[in-house]
Amino acid sequence: MDAIGKVAVLGIGVLGSQIAFQVAFKGLQVTAYDIDAKALEGADKRLNDLTGTYEKLVPGASAAKVGQARARITLTSDLAAAVADADLVIEAVPEVLAIKQEIYGRISRLAPARTIFATNSSTLLPSEMKDFTGRPDRFLALHFANQIWCFNTAEVMGTPETDPAVFEHVICFARAIGMVPIPLRKEKAGYILNSLLGPLLTAAANLAAGDYADPHDVDKVWRIATGAPLGPFQIFDIIGLSTPYNIMSHGDEKSQEIAAWMKKNYIDKGKLGVATGEGFYSYKS
Repeated sequence: MDAIGKVAVLGIGVLGSQIAFQVAFKGLQVTAYDIDAKALEGADKRLNDLTGTYEKLVPGASAAKVGQARARITLTSDLAAAVADADLVIEAVPEVLAIKQEIYGRISRLAPARTIFATNSSTLLPSEMKDFTGRPDRFLALHFANQIWCFNTAEVMGTPETDPAVFEHVICFARAIGMVPIPLRKEKAGYILNSLLGPLLTAAANLAAGDYADPHDVDKVWRIATGAPLGPFQIFDIIGLSTPYNIMSHGDEKSQEIAAWMKKNYIDKGKLGVATGEGFYSYKS
């Protein structure tokens, strides 16, 4: 199987921009797609901000090297152009199944037959999308953690139809871009990371939404009592509130109540987390 040299990233939000930058930082060409000019403007800012982040926090990331990485990323709102010559497409669109299914239906007709498709979905199963890809044998999940430059796991999860050779090829790709690949033996919603993290975040949100405790006090208890560097609401802010909201709003009745609380008190006020300068905490200073 030919080496992966050209990567398309679909959805250049908080994590999509990090995936695109990390891949480019490791020397590969990246085409980064988002839906319109406004979305691309935000993506461009995130990518430019990452040059400073990498230069400051990543060993060996000189100004020249991060500048070269940024130059390897092409932004586009033309989906056909984004996937036209891709060896690998990494999808990082909003965590809504219908949106993911729709975009796979489109790129199945646009990408070369050789192209591997990978979803970065944090909760959805690849089996829920595979029939829309037109290539279930070349489709799997490749899930990254936020702040990819330091929390560098890459969970790889196929479906029963994923070609084992493709699975191994993606593991090699993950390793080549500086990740620690974590293979899952079978499908599990939430993979490993979010199977552990999801219940914590949901429990924390329930405490705050139910007026049991202030978010900052919930975080304080978690940090002091466990020695963890971050509390759950600090983690919410890093992730960005949009993804947890999308997940919870499609959950059970209690999850939908928490989603409504999050929307009313934070999202509708533009408090989406670190990316917007304010979430459960303020980052404007």
